[in-house]
Amino acid sequence: MLRRWLAAIAAGAWVLCAAGAYAADEVAVPPLKARVTDLTGTLSGAQKRALEERLAAFEQRKGSQIAVLMLPSVRPETIEQYSIRLADAWKIGRRGIGDGAILIIAKNDHAFQNSIRIEVGRGLEGAIPDAIAKRIGSDVIAPYFRANDFYGGIVAGTEAVMKVIDGEPLPAPKAQGRTQSSGEGYGDLFILLVVAFFLLGGVLPRLLGRPLGAAVTGGIVGVGAWLVAGLAMALFVGIFAFILTLIISASGFTAGRWGSGGWSSGGWSGGGGFGGGGFGGGGFSGGGGDFGGGGASSNW
Repeated sequence: MLRRWLAAIAAGAWVLCAAGAYAADEVAVPPLKARVTDLTGTLSGAQKRALEERLAAFEQRKGSQIAVLMLPSVRPETIEQYSIRLADAWKIGRRGIGDGAILIIAKNDHAFQNSIRIEVGRGLEGAIPDAIAKRIGSDVIAPYFRANDFYGGIVAGTEAVMKVIDGEPLPAPKAQGRTQSSGEGYGDLFILLVVAFFLLGGVLPRLLGRPLGAAVTGGIVGVGAWLVAGLAMALFVGIFAFILTLIISASGFTAGRWGSGGWSSGGWSGGGGFGGGGFGGGGFSGGGGDFGGGGASSNW
């Protein structure tokens, strides 16, 4: 009996170790930062930007999200196994609609197994059934890849996916117009005040005299507030800007200097400011869509 228990424990330990080793060998899912992710260095910067623009314009028009991932290999998994992990992590497509699609290319796997996969969200399984996904991979994308034209294949494949999605009656994308909530409007108003105080309030009192410069500054800020938040707010903000400009100009503020230790004639000092690691660069994230294993794989 003891031997049987020891044998069972040893077998269980071996299975756990083997499973752990297999999991450790799995190719990691990269973070989703853009619609086009190339981990192989195949696509040029211009090509990636062109693809990004195509896919972004399609999402804005149709609402459906499409992403592309090119990576060297997914082994020891099959591309079908890897694509499920990828789809679960990226969640391409809109929540509750599931209208996302991912084109996955495992560039170095084509000699061993399927290396092209179109993974389809639940909401697109009617528009892109497995047979259509298979044809796009084998008949549209693969001929380009065999000619070593990976960019051409990705463009043709994503265009084919977009064409069939266009025929699907999906909910319209959310409007991206200029409508603003009150919080966004007051945020714009705050930015307006800051610009006025630190630019107009420092220049106009010197040019026009303190009272007239403060009055002009208050008037400009008031008009801006009226456009953003209405007449009542415009009156309050205009008077506030007038008074504050008088106080600032009396304290010695000028366009090139704030007191003795803030601004200098060289402009902003220190820090990296915007760009180069600050703001900018943008980002992309999935909309919460879900996948159920729809799609198809092919090779070249």
